[in-house]
Amino acid sequence: MDQLMASPAAKLAHRTTALLDAWIAPLFDLGIRLYVASVFLRSGWLKISDWDTTQILFENEYHVPLLPPHAAAVMGAAGELGLPVLLVFGLAGRFGAAGLSVVNLVAATSFPDISDLGLQDHLLWGTLLLVTLVHGPGRLSIDSWLTKKYRGTW
Repeated sequence: MDQLMASPAAKLAHRTTALLDAWIAPLFDLGIRLYVASVFLRSGWLKISDWDTTQILFENEYHVPLLPPHAAAVMGAAGELGLPVLLVFGLAGRFGAAGLSVVNLVAATSFPDISDLGLQDHLLWGTLLLVTLVHGPGRLSIDSWLTKKYRGTW
């Protein structure tokens, strides 16, 4: 087994894996967070930029279960504007991803006339949020910095 680890191929594989872990994976995590955050921030901004239309849509088109239309509109806009900020900075990243997963699920299921392409978009966003939810926000995040700074002090 020691001879296998001493081979040039094994050394190259080890160096490549270390490079991926150190640089590529954190950039990938950050890219996921920034992409998903931008989608939801744009949607939230659109909601508040024409609030009257948003209210009409929530009253007539979107059928959010268990919530009155005004409350659903306020909660949807607040979630789409607040939770992405957590993702961008990687602060409470798993919480932000979980919250946006709920927003994404409600959005995908509350509009009865959603197209197949719209469902595919929501599936993509849900999958990317699941990566952050399971894996965490990654090394390029405030969560990572706080973990390193306060490890063992709790």
